[in-house]
Amino acid sequence: MRPGPFESNGHLLVSVPAPRPSIFAIFSVFFRIGLFSFGGGLTGWVYREVVVVREWLSEDEFMSGLAMSQILPGTNISNLSIYIGQKLRGVLGAGAAIVGLLSGPFFAVIAVASAYGALKTLTFTEAAMDGVAAAAIGMLLVIIHRGARRTTRNPAAFAALVATFVCVGLLHWSLPLVTAGVGSLSVLAAWFRRPSNAG
Repeated sequence: MRPGPFESNGHLLVSVPAPRPSIFAIFSVFFRIGLFSFGGGLTGWVYREVVVVREWLSEDEFMSGLAMSQILPGTNISNLSIYIGQKLRGVLGAGAAIVGLLSGPFFAVIAVASAYGALKTLTFTEAAMDGVAAAAIGMLLVIIHRGARRTTRNPAAFAALVATFVCVGLLHWSLPLVTAGVGSLSVLAAWFRRPSNAG
């Protein structure tokens, strides 16, 4: 979580921690994200709401959570929501985030499925869905661009990116096998790059 404003303490400026969001605030943000996001791109929307707009997490914290959510079982957005909620308010925050994310779409899908017979006859429905999907893809590209910028500044991370692309994309190796191998090497490289091991 980002530090709050600085307050004067004699001659020193002391960073005051930013207040933690309430459980209801976490629930309402993820409820709105889940309810109004169509066609994917939820990661971009979560980034905008949590990092850019509300500054609940720093960009580094968000990217660390995104990387973790991609290597764990389950959907990326569910894992990311649990990570963010836990980071903000512990177990209750994680529960509020995932329930908020899933409860809106749950009822929306039931309602849309009930009205599907009428909706599919409307001429603009498919065009509207294409437009929403295009906007979601655009938000996802923003996240990819920011992640790529951070990766190119770290030679070990860039090497892991290239190795994963070659092994999975070109050689068609098993994704779990590549993740285990490249991930282990990345953790090992980060361990030896720690400042405590420099001396």
